[in-house]
Amino acid sequence: MSENESLARRFEEHRSHLRAVAYRMLGSLGESDDAVQEAWLRLSRSDVTAIQNLGGWLTTVVGRICLDMLRSRTTRREEPLHDQAGQVRLPDPIISSPDDSSPEHAVLVADSVGIALMVVLETLTPAERLAFVMHDLFAIPFDEIAPVLGRTYASTRQLASRARRRVNGAAPPPDTDPTRRREIVDAFLTASRGGDFDALLAVLDPGVVARSDGGRQRPGLVRRGAADVASQAITFARSAQTGQAVLVNGAPGMVAVADGRVVSVMAFTIQGGRITAIDILNDPGRLARIDPSVLGG
Repeated sequence: MSENESLARRFEEHRSHLRAVAYRMLGSLGESDDAVQEAWLRLSRSDVTAIQNLGGWLTTVVGRICLDMLRSRTTRREEPLHDQAGQVRLPDPIISSPDDSSPEHAVLVADSVGIALMVVLETLTPAERLAFVMHDLFAIPFDEIAPVLGRTYASTRQLASRARRRVNGAAPPPDTDPTRRREIVDAFLTASRGGDFDALLAVLDPGVVARSDGGRQRPGLVRRGAADVASQAITFARSAQTGQAVLVNGAPGMVAVADGRVVSVMAFTIQGGRITAIDILNDPGRLARIDPSVLGG
């Protein structure tokens, strides 16, 4: 085995971890792959003998690449998600079949970050997002994060603390019982199909937020409150009639497929036994990248 092949094999051992870091930083699966590939290019041009901890080195490099990508996004992508203005951009969903019992799938679900949390991460500044993601989600020490940001240890710690307060305030931890969560989502979908307003109110939190991202050609919408969200049952029902149960970022969700194409993805956040957020991706451009064959069934 050549030296380059050996290095490539060592890099592949870290790819899934690096992709997870990049996804949490960028919220885009395509950009995450780009960031990981750039990390490989930088590694291949580096003096590997000087790298004592390859995993730590790669994680830091991916963090720096993602930080640069966040700072250089187009004007539309730089804008945070503004609910009141109707500007909604949801992160790319990670979709898997709930029937997959493989060990790899179990790891994926256990390591998932919900769509609601990803939405909040979109509202952080690039520096806040890096500090929070690398420290709180991946346990990277502040003294390793600070050089990436060009800040002091204390300043980096303050960034993470500020981001943590915003995350905890906007996206408290969801319920964890997978069976109960699926029952609640199924009850919502059944009520949607039947247009049962009262049944919808029973499973919706009074402060529920429903967000839809239709991409550039369709305006994003935000609805708040159980009554307002429940009143859209007919809209939800159109997808619910042909919906397929899936996991979206490890949580119960639904994918609607028509003519062999994915036409919408719904993700649900459940807290205290009720649905507190519904995130709907119906952007034709991004949905076209989802392969229906991964859904199973």
